[in-house]
Amino acid sequence: MSETRGQQAPNMLVLIADDWGYPHAGAYGDHVVQTPNFDKIAKQGMLFTNAFTTPSCSPSRASLLTGQWPHQLEQGVHLKGFLNKKFPNYVELLAGQGYATGHSKKGWGPGKYQLGGYEYNPAGPKYPDFETFFKSRSKDQPFCFWFGSHDPHRPYEQGSGATSGKSIADVKVPAFLPDNAVVRNDILDYYYEIEQFDRDVGKILAVLEAAGELDNTLIVITGDNGMPFPRAKANIYDAGTHVPLAISWPVRIKPGQLCTSFVGFIDLAPTFLAAAGMQAPNAMTGTNLLPLMTGGKELVKREKMFVERERHARVRKGNVGYPSRGIRTKDFLYIRNFRPDRWPAGDPEFGTGRFGDVDRSPTKDYIIKRKDDPGIAPFFEKAFMKRPAEELYDLRVDPDQLNNLAGVKQFTAVRRKLRRKLHRWMKKTSDPRLNNGGDHLERYPYQ
Repeated sequence: MSETRGQQAPNMLVLIADDWGYPHAGAYGDHVVQTPNFDKIAKQGMLFTNAFTTPSCSPSRASLLTGQWPHQLEQGVHLKGFLNKKFPNYVELLAGQGYATGHSKKGWGPGKYQLGGYEYNPAGPKYPDFETFFKSRSKDQPFCFWFGSHDPHRPYEQGSGATSGKSIADVKVPAFLPDNAVVRNDILDYYYEIEQFDRDVGKILAVLEAAGELDNTLIVITGDNGMPFPRAKANIYDAGTHVPLAISWPVRIKPGQLCTSFVGFIDLAPTFLAAAGMQAPNAMTGTNLLPLMTGGKELVKREKMFVERERHARVRKGNVGYPSRGIRTKDFLYIRNFRPDRWPAGDPEFGTGRFGDVDRSPTKDYIIKRKDDPGIAPFFEKAFMKRPAEELYDLRVDPDQLNNLAGVKQFTAVRRKLRRKLHRWMKKTSDPRLNNGGDHLERYPYQ
């Protein structure tokens, strides 16, 4: 049985929401949405303000499991592909060390895990709920469990947020969305589902606390990508890639810590393995966060994070994606769109849908129906129209990333510097899109 420094081996618990973006939690200062259980874990351990991932659920979850960038995972780079078992997976590695493993609700996916050589979901065997799993393990056996909520994924019950007592007057509407009652109510419904996730988290924490195992459990609470609104989910702007993250482990991690360093989902698998006293495989390119959380050491050279996307849904002729890569620093976001001739949100008309990489919602319908209105046209253009090959945003004055400076002369030096750094990362990680390649990625089937 794996142990660390003579102590009982710690439990590993991932609590992951579906489509929950930053900064929608009380711990980040959002006073409309109520997330007492997330806030509790943040106070008991470390709250991260710069956690990033891929803006699509399957590749995001694959990165979490493997500690690798999505583009390193072959078919795992896409939504509804599969994750090949040849890529080391922290859940499987912990199982090999005697851990009881399991998941409930949404694990890795959507996709066909059987095609990757798995007998069950890469997140572990499926259980109806955490309590059933917890009672089924052997006495004193450490566990690795993944709770994958379906909240706040759409569809929503319209009006649920307002019915719960929230006021649309209190909503802060991001600048990339029109500010009106339709959008505000839609955001309230999204908040209501975040609160459902948080309540489910509370029930799981209560089971652990009653059993006296909360202190020796490494707990991660996060979301798999940004909010399901136009120009958010499935885009590598912050609204699609920036996610909440809190980690606690009372016996090792000091309470009340705030981390502003850049971290990513690639860092979680190496962290779990290190906590179990195991060496991460060389294939895991992420960084173990334990020294940061237990010793107060800042991460070396983490003044940036890389983001990426390939194909999300089946929404374009030929089943192609919208390949993009980006580099996010404290002050700038630089993006390369490798196929700018394509529609970033999906084809305007495809099958029975329109712009299908954007989930159906009252907000989406409102913007599309009023796209010719002078006051709404700019929102339609930013969310649905084609984009240039390069984008650059100055976050110091444009935190919502609306004013593209890639063609502005005074930012030429910044653009070139960030482009070089992005190129070096792509080369180092053997990105198929290096030098505008990667067409074979388009031939991976949508399962």
